[in-house]
Amino acid sequence: MSKKILIAGPAWVGDMVMAQSLFKLLKQRSPHVVIDVLAPAWSLPLLARMPEVSKAIVMPLEHGQLNLRERYRLGKQLRENKYDQAIVLPNSFKSALVLWWARIPRRTGWRGEMRYFVLNDIRRLDKKRYPLMIERFMALGLERDETLPETYPLPELQISPLSQTAALSNHQLPRPLKPVLALCPGAEFGPAKQWPENYYADIANAKLQEGWDVWIFGSPKDQAAAEQIRQATQQHAVNLAGKTKLEEAVDLLSLATMIVSNDSGLMHIGAALNKPLVVMYGPTSAAFTPPLHKKAKVLSLKLDCQPCFQRNCPLQHHQCMRELSPAKVLTAMSELGV
Repeated sequence: MSKKILIAGPAWVGDMVMAQSLFKLLKQRSPHVVIDVLAPAWSLPLLARMPEVSKAIVMPLEHGQLNLRERYRLGKQLRENKYDQAIVLPNSFKSALVLWWARIPRRTGWRGEMRYFVLNDIRRLDKKRYPLMIERFMALGLERDETLPETYPLPELQISPLSQTAALSNHQLPRPLKPVLALCPGAEFGPAKQWPENYYADIANAKLQEGWDVWIFGSPKDQAAAEQIRQATQQHAVNLAGKTKLEEAVDLLSLATMIVSNDSGLMHIGAALNKPLVVMYGPTSAAFTPPLHKKAKVLSLKLDCQPCFQRNCPLQHHQCMRELSPAKVLTAMSELGV
């Protein structure tokens, strides 16, 4: 009988993409393992594009909500699935509660937030041994003293041509005949991560002059910034920010020739689609969550104040992004040979 594992998934887009490295590692080690993922509803389109995942189970509570009654109800319901193991990727106490109430015999996760009684295979994180987020995810799929594989299984989303066609049709876009530059100017984390809109516009105009199409992606929060970029291109760029569902954004990004992005969830999606990628890092660090793709160029100034990991620039000058010029990005794009 196949081993059944339930994984409590992360709450952020980029983290969910990177969790696929764990799913792939588990499948490499045991091809018949059944992997279910307990995850926010928004993440279902991502998980549907990961063939390693047997079933996605919706976590009905929003990130940060406690609601013990609902967690108990869900845990009791999950008992019917008779999982052999649970792996908890978030570090919070409440993320492990459901799996404890589900009475899953082995519950694996990193030590944190006094989780001693809800986890019974609790690991102490050595950040020097596992500097990357995907390493921390994958290590939980191994036995306590096992070493990670020499070659990491990287995220790789599977795309259907039919879903591509549907996304194009829904947004009245023809299947591209020209190269497409995808711009991702948003960042859910906060404005400190965002490269200036006028810099994005400079990149857009440079590629439009070369005969490219330009599509701008983002959430509803990014609509104003995306529209500012579109206006600066005399409306030649296409503003898709806030207009696409997540699954449509994934399918449309899969048609891009190149992606230019902040450190964001869409950036990690682009990497998992194996797209040439230029990423600007300001307050965050590629030493922890780099784009997991060989055709990615990471740009960072490495100022004394970097990385600060703050949502807003604590020094109020935002130099880490403002001094990353469009010329540097265009050079990085040309070095990718696209």
